[in-house]
Amino acid sequence: RRREIRPMALSVLAALCSTAWLPAVQLPHARAASPYRPAPAHAPLPVVMMAKKAKKGKGGGGGGGTAAAEVDEAPAASGGAAEVDLDVVVSDAEERMKKSLSSVQEQLATLRVGRATPDMLDRVLVDYYDTPTPLKQLASVTCPTATQLVVDVYDKSALGDVEKGLMASDIGMTPSNDGSVIRLNVPQLTKDRRVELAKTAKGIGEGGKTALRNVRRDAIDKIKKAVKAAGLSEDASKDKEGAVDKKLKKYEGSLDEAVSAREKEITTL
Repeated sequence: RRREIRPMALSVLAALCSTAWLPAVQLPHARAASPYRPAPAHAPLPVVMMAKKAKKGKGGGGGGGTAAAEVDEAPAASGGAAEVDLDVVVSDAEERMKKSLSSVQEQLATLRVGRATPDMLDRVLVDYYDTPTPLKQLASVTCPTATQLVVDVYDKSALGDVEKGLMASDIGMTPSNDGSVIRLNVPQLTKDRRVELAKTAKGIGEGGKTALRNVRRDAIDKIKKAVKAAGLSEDASKDKEGAVDKKLKKYEGSLDEAVSAREKEITTL
């Protein structure tokens, strides 16, 4: 019976192969050409695949070598962009440190040392139409003598508001309003007042140092994040962090000098 079944099986298989079932058992490229299976649309190869093909053909035709060179140059360009970003972070930190130092110097200038200067009124705020406004925006301040200040208000209807602002401030002087200008007599500093002002100057300096260190902290965080995102080495991060630290020391030194000079002026009789 086996001898009879084997020829029958072979004949059935031959019949099947000769029918329309043939395209279904052919290779994939044959199925694509079959009328029963429409050929899929050929999508363009992904960029990564094209790059791999180019690298494989680098030793062959000239076109493959060119494509591989373009792909290899991409990471280098990315690294360069990261370096530029780090430089921007350092320069931005320096600008912020410079502004912090300028702010400290302006605050120190407002401390009176027994000699009349217009800067003494820079911190005075006036309630002008229900808005706190710096006095220097509302009036001009002059020093006709070494012990007197004259405040000439642009809007004469605001003389009363300016007078109230001067009395509410911490300048330690009593304003005299004659209806046209406001005069302030600068009293001589007592020893206790000088000690108090010296402490105030030192406090302003400490606040400035805190601001500088906050700038340094923010810059270091940005550098570390940028280096991590770009996949750069730790050396790149350390170099830029070192540059920020140098800027910090520079501006801390300038701040200490400004505070020391002002303390000396205050305590000198």
